[in-house]
Amino acid sequence: MLYSKEDITSIEEAENFNELPTSITGIDSLESLINQDIPNHLKDFVDPDSLNHRKFVKTLFWQKIPAFKNVSEEEFLDIKFQNKQTVRKLEKLEELTKGIVQPEFIEEVKKGMEKAPMNLSISPYILSLINWKDPYNDPLRIQFIPINSGFRPDHPKLRLDSLSEQNDSPVDGLVHRYVDKVLFLPLDVCPVYCRFCTRSYAIGGNTDIVDKQRFKNAPKKWNEAFAYIASRPEVEDVVISGGDAYMLAPDRLRLIGELLLDIPHVRRLRFASKGPAVMPMKILSDDAWTNALIDIVTLGRKKGKEVVLHTHFNSANEITDITRRAMLHLFQNGVKVRNQSVLIKGVNDTVDTMVQLVRKLSYMNVQPYYVYQHDLVTGTEDMRTSVKQTVELEKAVRGVTAGFNTPLFVTDAPGGGGKRDVHSYDYYDETTGISVYRSPSVDDSKLYIYFDPIDSLPIEGQKLWEDESLHEDLIDNAIKNSGFESLNPVY
Repeated sequence: MLYSKEDITSIEEAENFNELPTSITGIDSLESLINQDIPNHLKDFVDPDSLNHRKFVKTLFWQKIPAFKNVSEEEFLDIKFQNKQTVRKLEKLEELTKGIVQPEFIEEVKKGMEKAPMNLSISPYILSLINWKDPYNDPLRIQFIPINSGFRPDHPKLRLDSLSEQNDSPVDGLVHRYVDKVLFLPLDVCPVYCRFCTRSYAIGGNTDIVDKQRFKNAPKKWNEAFAYIASRPEVEDVVISGGDAYMLAPDRLRLIGELLLDIPHVRRLRFASKGPAVMPMKILSDDAWTNALIDIVTLGRKKGKEVVLHTHFNSANEITDITRRAMLHLFQNGVKVRNQSVLIKGVNDTVDTMVQLVRKLSYMNVQPYYVYQHDLVTGTEDMRTSVKQTVELEKAVRGVTAGFNTPLFVTDAPGGGGKRDVHSYDYYDETTGISVYRSPSVDDSKLYIYFDPIDSLPIEGQKLWEDESLHEDLIDNAIKNSGFESLNPVY
């Protein structure tokens, strides 16, 4: 044995490391363990494949794109290259993928864009990670590039602002739903546009089916939001999102962080960004932006306040060695990063894909925080999963790693109920796909109703939804069975 029972006791009783007893100082390096007998194992050794989350892509993977064939690592890691080569038009997508994807696929995308609530915007980084030999089933393509054959008829209860954020907005660009937290939306642009965006009513330019509300990236406009926050002493937590904090100029990032930290009752800031998942090199090459973030975190710590970065990885396929290096840079400079995923069909809705994501994030010091049940957003029916599937997935994920690195699986209750543990419904009918939630801390007079995608239901349930005259009866029956008929249903 390495040391005696007496030594263990004395280790536990030592007030600090420098007071450890000299009897164990021989254990000062791994070399001292070379001749140590290995204890008997109670568990079988794991399959080496289960440790794949420790491997990170280090190849020049972008060079498989013909247009990037001669792009060096230095150039690819330059944020200016990423911004310049970001695909915002179908013509550019066609140009960059010529020779590696069939023309029929581009035609599918063209027709898909006519139905999409979000514009096209995809970084060279993500574009290069897509498996262009099978783009139809690729988890990154599913998230960012719509195809016509992928669309499914919307559930009749889908809408653009499914979380009713605009109903809880005292001023433009600010949402005050929870008592002690506000959501600040200082801009309406992102480094990429996700097909499943819960804020498709506002983010990016207008599309064929959506005229967008605008959040202006202008400090004078923000003053209304700042004044509101300062006037509400109960507000301790501010989420800065949008849009995407990645797109704020460094001086504006500093302005927001410093001003909010100056408000005495504000204790926590969360900058939200998809950026680390889709353009991680910005953290390594845009020193002005990264240093602004680090300085705000440091300032917060000096004031006894927490400033963190919340990001949004959905698939382990988004993660490369560039990502690892970027996250290491933030970690070594004191920036805590948490992750919020959306559960998406074909992306992360299996045990293997979700476990791989959770373990890979944990390995590079990104804390898996939330997995969201997909919001009831128009144009996203093909991406949603059922509550039943999510509950089973959570059971499988819990226990594969430490609890603090195990995400909570939540439903952001439609109509403004806020986040509920997905399994905490008061009633759930697997046949009709209707789940009923209460959110007493937000509004104890309301019931919040979520609807599974129709194609996930048994045939019996699908037929019930085919008859429009039955819809309200299905909902009324679920409410009755929940036992809370006296509450006002919202969806």
